[in-house]
Amino acid sequence: MEEKVFDLLEKLYIQMQQIESKMATKDDIKRLENNMMRMENELKNDVKALYDGYKQSIEGINELKEKVDKLNDKVENQEIKLQVLKTAK
Repeated sequence: MEEKVFDLLEKLYIQMQQIESKMATKDDIKRLENNMMRMENELKNDVKALYDGYKQSIEGINELKEKVDKLNDKVENQEIKLQVLKTAK
């Protein structure tokens, strides 16, 4: 009976050593925290750059819309003038 208990305790001890070897140390945790902070900072810069690009794209699209609207107005005015000229003949 004692031998079985001793064997069981020995197995438990071996398993605990294996678990302990897989556990993270304080240095591991600090390293992970530093890596996370570095990644967050890099991500912030990337997001800012993407937002700036998006903002520039929207501004360009708005400028193009304004130009198209102006051209459309000019075409409509020309069509009206042509109709007036045709009816005047």
